[in-house]
Order: sequence, then C-alpha cells, then structure tokens
Amino acid sequence: MTQHSGSCLCGSVKYQLDGDFHNFFLCHCSYCQKDTGSAHAANLFSKDAQLTWLKGQEKVTFYNLPETRHGRSFCSICGSPVPTSLGDGKLVMVPAGSMDTPVTIKPTAHLFIASKADWEKDLDQVQRFQGYPE
Repeated sequence: MTQHSGSCLCGSVKYQLDGDFHNFFLCHCSYCQKDTGSAHAANLFSKDAQLTWLKGQEKVTFYNLPETRHGRSFCSICGSPVPTSLGDGKLVMVPAGSMDTPVTIKPTAHLFIASKADWEKDLDQVQRFQGYPE
C-alpha cells in the first residue's frame, strides 16, 4: 500500500492518503473549467484509500453544485482544491496538483471532451519558458 501526502497553497490544510490510485482523469466539463480557472481539472481517484487530515480539517469547505453530481472541497483560507470523499467515503478524489509526493500514475482518460476549451488547441506550438518570460 502506498502512502501519499499533500497540502493546500497556504499550508493550512495537510492530508495523508494510504492506498493506491485507480484512475487519473482530466475532466474538460464546463464545471471543472470554472472550478480550476483552467482548461481542465486533473483528479486522482481511489476506491480503497484511507484519507487522513493531518492539519486544518476544520478549514476544509465542501461545495456541491445544486442539482448536479459536481462537488469539490477546498481550503477556506486560500481556496486551493483538496481531497473530497464521495459516496459515503467509498471513493476519494484527490486534485493532482495538491499532492506533495510524486504522482506516479499517468492520466488514464480525458472526460467531457465535447466541452473542451476552444483555446486548448495546438498548445504544443506555444512558446515555452522555464520560468517567467524575460
């Protein structure tokens, strides 16, 4: 069994996950675009992992978009997405960017590609920098 850890941007929330990831989905739905402010969400899923809050569980806020299955947990201080337990704790969704340990699983699927952002085309053609442009 693998042990993973992660945190929010401000460090107010820290977590540990004991178990393995079964899927790594890149979701392009319009809800995930709004959630992330980006082209897609990158979420890891585990069916049997145990989520333990190491710090700041009281700062975790859950939001469920009314009349949908779309929900997310985030730090109430900095707004960073953090893990969410779904289905009475039988499934854990972990935002890949919140991980402090390496993510070793590769993305397994793109979801809701019909909603893909128009500006997401030909990104491999865009100029690249190691940091801020000069």
